[in-house]
Amino acid sequence: MTPIHSLHDFFTRSGAEVRLYHLGRRVAPLTMAELARFETLEAPWAEPWQGQARLACVFTLGDAPEPLIWFLALPLDEQGLLSPAPRDAFIQRLLETLGRNVQRLGKARDEADHLMRDNPLAFTPSLPFQALLHARASHDLERPASQHLELVEDYLAGEQAGHWQSLGLQGLADFAVRHDDAQARHLASRLPRLPVEVLRPLCQCLEHVEITAELALALRERGERAAEAGDLETLCDCLRAQSRGPAEPVAAWYDALLADPHACGPDLLAAMAARGWEALEDGQRLPRYLARLAESPQADFTALARDLALIPRLRLPVLMTLRQAPPESPIAARLGGLRRDH
Repeated sequence: MTPIHSLHDFFTRSGAEVRLYHLGRRVAPLTMAELARFETLEAPWAEPWQGQARLACVFTLGDAPEPLIWFLALPLDEQGLLSPAPRDAFIQRLLETLGRNVQRLGKARDEADHLMRDNPLAFTPSLPFQALLHARASHDLERPASQHLELVEDYLAGEQAGHWQSLGLQGLADFAVRHDDAQARHLASRLPRLPVEVLRPLCQCLEHVEITAELALALRERGERAAEAGDLETLCDCLRAQSRGPAEPVAAWYDALLADPHACGPDLLAAMAARGWEALEDGQRLPRYLARLAESPQADFTALARDLALIPRLRLPVLMTLRQAPPESPIAARLGGLRRDH
């Protein structure tokens, strides 16, 4: 019998129906092949978050009516590759719990749940992430949306105006995952009038799904209104949601913000890095971003630059920008301060 050394081995041998999702920068699907390459150190983690590979494993064994869900945060090394020892310890403990019979898992939910409660790799995602995962997994497994979706659809269609207090986060997440182009057009037209109490949690759901150019423009306009009113939290939420739009409108807003030294505070810069890192894959925009980051005394330059450098497509551009910074530049000053501190 082939030994089990990895999560990929475990799920393959168990015969489980498995869905895997990134849970770091956004909720996004992950294939078993991608997990295998990551676990064999053939590839770095595509969407690292704070030095970790955060993933959700949604799997069903046999005729179990409901899937099990594991939330795991696997440590990464400085190159974004898996640090194997914690994963190996988890697999060893998992096999000891199940008596090395992976098929027992379907009949040992209590044991598996206890394993995760007392597991150093387990973590609890934020409520928006949990809602989005439930919405995405239900959709992918061809299961119905939550009972809250219909109320959200009616409200956003203008049929329940004024009754936003009864809307639930899960319904907003289901809408984000399942809405069509016609609903996106209507939402774009309603966005200027949405109460901020609806807008902000809706944005926190939209930031995980691709959106249309029309909706991206509406989010920018609402975000700019929030900026004029001094509402930084709503501005950041709109920016994060807008980052999932087509590349051109996203890049245009980022360029406008990075051109304005008064717009780029630490919260906005953090929002750009967290959800809009793909827009930073640009030979001019990335250096401008890192320069603004260096100029912001309240921003955690080291943490954000390191986190961006763990993203495979940004690793070399970030390192080259840091190394080639002119001696008199804000970036060089920040790097010099780090050297003096150490």
